[in-house]
Amino acid sequence: MIKRLSVKQWLNIVTLVLVALVVFFARHDLVRAWELLWQVNLWVFLLVIPLQFVSYFASGATIFSYLKMRGDLKGLPPLEQPKMALELNFVNHIFPTAGVSGASYMTYRLGKLGVNHGRATLAQFVRLSATFVSFAALMIIAVLWVTVDGELTRFTILVASSLLTIILGAIIATIFLLGSQKRLAKFEALLDDVLNKRVAKWFGRGKPFVQREKLHDFLADLHDDYVTLRADPRCLVGPFWWGVLFNVAEVLMYFVAFWSLGSFVNPASILIAIGLAGLVGTFLVTPGGAGGFEAAMILFLTSAGVPPSISVAGVLLTRSVLLLITILSGYVFYNAAMKKYGKPSR
Repeated sequence: MIKRLSVKQWLNIVTLVLVALVVFFARHDLVRAWELLWQVNLWVFLLVIPLQFVSYFASGATIFSYLKMRGDLKGLPPLEQPKMALELNFVNHIFPTAGVSGASYMTYRLGKLGVNHGRATLAQFVRLSATFVSFAALMIIAVLWVTVDGELTRFTILVASSLLTIILGAIIATIFLLGSQKRLAKFEALLDDVLNKRVAKWFGRGKPFVQREKLHDFLADLHDDYVTLRADPRCLVGPFWWGVLFNVAEVLMYFVAFWSLGSFVNPASILIAIGLAGLVGTFLVTPGGAGGFEAAMILFLTSAGVPPSISVAGVLLTRSVLLLITILSGYVFYNAAMKKYGKPSR
């Protein structure tokens, strides 16, 4: 009898297939890409480092700006924001569990700064919401940009429009679900049936993917967070603009990398590529969606008219440096936090 593959094994297979597709279609450009890596304008590429600092500072600020508005974290040093953002990213890269590990860790860290569990959970919900909504706003601009840009292909416009539709649809669906406890209860029952019965059976699992009690508590917390934010939507204004800065910095890092290779790539195309790659990376269990993220970006940018060798060199160079800085610096700050506060209780 053939043993059924686990979810993790299936997702790893998908990642390998995506990587194999990139290697196959760009096989004639890999040598050229390797040559380009040795021709990088180092002074230009070094701009990626301060841009990454800006992105982490903005990522932390989406949380801290909300908490400070609520009266928490008074007197917190500004540099604590990027440090904790690096710790969060380190945890998510080392323990890739769709952000669950990072959320749990950040709640623990904020607790050490005097923020209660409920407020810490809500702050992270604000961070995700602000980042997601700000990305959607930038995507609208990007879609308009690529639509009026006659040099871009119809496929690029199609992908951009489809991605924007998915993002706006997800936002509308989330608001619709979180606005009613009855709808959430039906959604909870649906998720329990699909994940813990149908999908678990298909993958040959003898236990549920998610405990029903934990699923209920998670959705209940989301509903409470949504009600709190709906009562005072002004508290999202600050985090929204920090989210815009975070997303712009992410785009500029890749823009600078391509610039250092002597190529100008439309920032709108880069934003769309990041959104598409992020969507793919969400379903992968590799650290930071490694493999699938790069494959999706390269395939899209190539289809958008960027030379394959430039796409491969620019994306791999940027991702390698970003992951290296994230993991190394995140490890340092994470260890320092563990020595100061101790490890979270399990």
